[in-house]
Amino acid sequence: MNVKISCIGSGNMGTALMKGAVGIAGGGNIGFADAELSKAREAAGLIGSVVYQSNVEAAADANYIFLAVKPQVLRAVLEEIAPPVIERLHQGQMPVLVSMAAGWSIKKIQDIVSARNARDTAPPRVPVARIMPNTPALISLGMIALAASDEVPPEKMRELETILGAAGMVDRVDEKYFDAVTGLSGSGPAFVYMFIEALADGAVRAGLPRDKALRYAAQTVLGSAAMVAQTGKHPAELKDMVTSPGGTTIAGLAALESGAFRGTVMRAVEAAWQRAVELG
Repeated sequence: MNVKISCIGSGNMGTALMKGAVGIAGGGNIGFADAELSKAREAAGLIGSVVYQSNVEAAADANYIFLAVKPQVLRAVLEEIAPPVIERLHQGQMPVLVSMAAGWSIKKIQDIVSARNARDTAPPRVPVARIMPNTPALISLGMIALAASDEVPPEKMRELETILGAAGMVDRVDEKYFDAVTGLSGSGPAFVYMFIEALADGAVRAGLPRDKALRYAAQTVLGSAAMVAQTGKHPAELKDMVTSPGGTTIAGLAALESGAFRGTVMRAVEAAWQRAVELG
C-alpha cells in the first residue's frame, strides 16, 4: 500500500498501531513525532520507521496523521498542526486526522482545526476518523472501533481499515456509541487483568504455586473468550455447560453472586463510560 503515515505521540497505543502498520506501508513510510524527541526515536527504532522533528513536520505530507496523545493535550496539538493541514486542504490534498482521544468528538476536532484558518471564512472541513483501540493491539489482538466524518471517502476508509486491521479486529460503529465503547473495550482490559489476578490469587490461596496459578488463570480467560467469539453462543449458555448440579462451579458462582460480581462489573464499565463523557 503506497501511503504515508505519521503518528504524533509515541506511547504504547500509538506504537502498537504503527507496529501493525509497518507490514502494510513499510517502515520508511511511517514516522513518529513527540514532544520528547527521545521517545519518538525510541518508538521509531522499535519498528524501523523515521522520526519527525516536530508535529508540524508530521502533519506536512502524511496521508494519515494519527493523534496518539492524551485528551488533555489534544487541543494544543490540533492548533499547532492546523495551519499545514488547512494549507494542504486548499491544495486539494486530503490528509486524514485519526484521533484516539477519549471523549473528543469528530466535530470538536474539525471545529478547532477550522478555527485556525486564516485564508477565508469558509475553510474546507478536514477529514477526521475517530478510533478507540485497546492495549491488546500490542500483540495484534486489539478491538478497534472506527467512525469517520463524511469528508473521509470510501476508499480512504478501506485503506484505514487495512492499516488498523494489522493490530486487531476493526469494527465500524456510529460515533454516538464511542463513549460506551471506551468504557467497555477501551478500559475493559484493565478490568480483565484484575479478574485474572484475582483468579490466580484464589488458586494460590487454595495451594497452587503462583507461576502456575497465573498461567492457568490467563489461559482459562483466553480460552473462555475464544469460546464466546467463535461459537456464537450466549455466555449464559456456555456458563451452564460448565455448571453441574451440586458441583464445584455452582458453588463458585454462588460466591460471585453473593459478592455482587455482575453488578460491580457493570458499574465499572458505567464509571469508565461516564468519565469518557466528562472528557468531552
